[in-house]
Amino acid sequence: MSDEDTGDDGGEWKPPERETFDHDPLGHARVRGGMTVGELVEQYGHAGIGAESVHGAADVLSVMWADDDCTVFVSLAGAMVPTGMRRIVADLIRDGYVDALVTTGANLTHDAIEAIGGKHHHGAERQEGKSLREHDEQLRDEEVDRIYNVYLPQEHFAEFEGHLREEVFPPLAEREGAVSIAELTAELGRANAAVNEREDIAEGPGVAAAAYEHDIPIYCPAVQDSVLGLQAWMYSQTSDLTLDALADMTPLTDLAFEADTAGCLLIGGGVPKNFTLQTMLVTPRAYDYAVQITMDPEATGGLSGATLEEARSWGKLEKDARNASVYGDATVFLPLLVAAARERVEAE
Repeated sequence: MSDEDTGDDGGEWKPPERETFDHDPLGHARVRGGMTVGELVEQYGHAGIGAESVHGAADVLSVMWADDDCTVFVSLAGAMVPTGMRRIVADLIRDGYVDALVTTGANLTHDAIEAIGGKHHHGAERQEGKSLREHDEQLRDEEVDRIYNVYLPQEHFAEFEGHLREEVFPPLAEREGAVSIAELTAELGRANAAVNEREDIAEGPGVAAAAYEHDIPIYCPAVQDSVLGLQAWMYSQTSDLTLDALADMTPLTDLAFEADTAGCLLIGGGVPKNFTLQTMLVTPRAYDYAVQITMDPEATGGLSGATLEEARSWGKLEKDARNASVYGDATVFLPLLVAAARERVEAE
C-alpha cells in the first residue's frame, strides 16, 4: 500500500485548512504606576474577553469624536446622575462632544436637585443585623430615598418641586400653544443655571444647564415616568401649560437626516437607547459609529441588552458601521472610555 493510500506523509504534520482562524497572538497587558488611562486602555488591546471589548469601544469612540462631520447622539439611561456621572456628561456637552442628548426624566430631576443645592450621599444597600426590608423600612421612616448604595433625603424633592413651580413652569405656561419636551428641558437648564449662579451653589449647574448654554437639545421621550413629568402634569391642571410629546420628532429626525455622518454613545438601555436608534429609521441612512455600555443580556430579547449587530438588521446601523459593546457597570466603564477616547482625540 502506498503513502498516498494511507495518508502517511512520512510523519510531517500539516495544519488543516482554516477559514475562521487568523494568526493574531494574544499579548499580555503591562501595567505600571503613573500610566495614563489611555495607555491602560491601549494595554487592554493585548488581552481578551472584556478588556478587548473596552479597547475596541475606545477605538470606535475616539474615531467618532475625531470625525468633524459626525453628528453625535448620546443616550443616558439608568441612575447615572445620582451615582456621580453628572459632571462627565456635562463636560462632554460643554466641550463639543455631544450634538443631542436623549435621557430620562429621572436623570434630569436629579441633575436639577444638585444644581439648586441638593446633594446625593454615600449610603449602604444593607445594614448589619437588619434584613433588607427592615433596612428600607427604617429609611422610609427617616424620609430618605435609596438608590442602591446612594441616599437622597426627601426634602430635596420638595425643594425641586418648588423650583419647578417658581422658576421653570411659569414661563412655559405663558407661551402660546403646546410646549415640546425639548423646550421644557431647555427651560429647566436655563432655570438651573440661573438659580445655581444666584445662590452661589458650590456644585456646578449640571447637564441641562450645559445643554442650554451650548444650544444642545435634550430629548426626554418618557418624561412622564419621573418626578419632573409628574409635577408638569400637576401644574398643567391649574395652568395653561401643555406638553406635546410628538413635537420633538421633527427637529430630532431633521438633525439625523442632515448629518453627514452619524454616531451614537448608548449608556444603558431602555427608552433612551431605542429612541436614539429608531431615529435613523426615517432617514435614508443609518449610524456610522455606535458604542454601547449595558449590563443586560441579549438572550431575553429586550432592547436594553440587544446587540448592535441586531440593530444593524433593523437598518439602525450601516452595514459597514464601526460598533462596539461593553457589558458592565456604566459607572465604571463610562469614565474609563471617555477618558481614554478624549486623551486620544485631544492629543491629535
